[in-house]
Amino acid sequence: MKLLSYLTPEGYKSYGILKGESIIDLRSRTDIDTPDLKSFIREKGVASADEYIDIDPDYQLSDITFLPVIENPGKILCVGMNYQDKRTEFSITSDAPTIFIRFSDSQTAHLENIVKPALSDQLDYEGELVLIIGKPGLNIPAEEAREYIAGYSCYMDGSVRDWQHTWFTAGKNWSKTGGFGPWLVTPEEIPDPQQLRLKTWLNGEIVQQDSTASMVHSINKIISYMSTFTQLSPGDVILTGSPGGVGRSRHPQLFLNDGDVIEVEIESIGRLTNYVVSVSK
Repeated sequence: MKLLSYLTPEGYKSYGILKGESIIDLRSRTDIDTPDLKSFIREKGVASADEYIDIDPDYQLSDITFLPVIENPGKILCVGMNYQDKRTEFSITSDAPTIFIRFSDSQTAHLENIVKPALSDQLDYEGELVLIIGKPGLNIPAEEAREYIAGYSCYMDGSVRDWQHTWFTAGKNWSKTGGFGPWLVTPEEIPDPQQLRLKTWLNGEIVQQDSTASMVHSINKIISYMSTFTQLSPGDVILTGSPGGVGRSRHPQLFLNDGDVIEVEIESIGRLTNYVVSVSK
């Protein structure tokens, strides 16, 4: 099942089930007030959407405007340097997971703009698999970790390289540099999330290509590790790292510019598309 967040043709925020090119609106049908997908996951759980799956659709994909899958996550936790090729490119030798955070207002949606900051010429691309947490958890054993996943999606973790100083956060939180979408795919559609092909496309050319099997720290280990130092909550978002091939490590370097189209495609999930625009200084 695929779930997505969007603006209706009338301009209201909502969420629903994607069936082909049609959408069954959930917000208008739930028996309790769940104004967004995060609150639906928290109060009812993604599995409860099954009861609406045979209802006549309300919209077509062409009718709506996408929102980030989870527009207002309580936490956006990110794992850096989690593919060996990327670690080699950045000369990383530590075995510990590299963790940083994003803020909700740094996100943008499928088919929306990625904004190149006026103060940088080094906006880089990073395609990633992202997890959406489905229930609260603290000190989660690795072998139980997947029970806490509501779904999977694509992320374009835009990195402003010349603002990544002694820590990643300043380079990861410029407005509208994190593309998130197009939708959430529930776990029953992805039997093994560690066997997914991931590709990043820049203007129609593949610039990153790998499998989630190449992760240094597995999805189970990531969830277990993060739940050790912070309680995970429904609607929290976890970025699992980007493969090698990022622009900073190329010769010559390859950064995003006004007019570029950047896309992240993950097997069994979909293809996230964003358009790069520059802002004036």
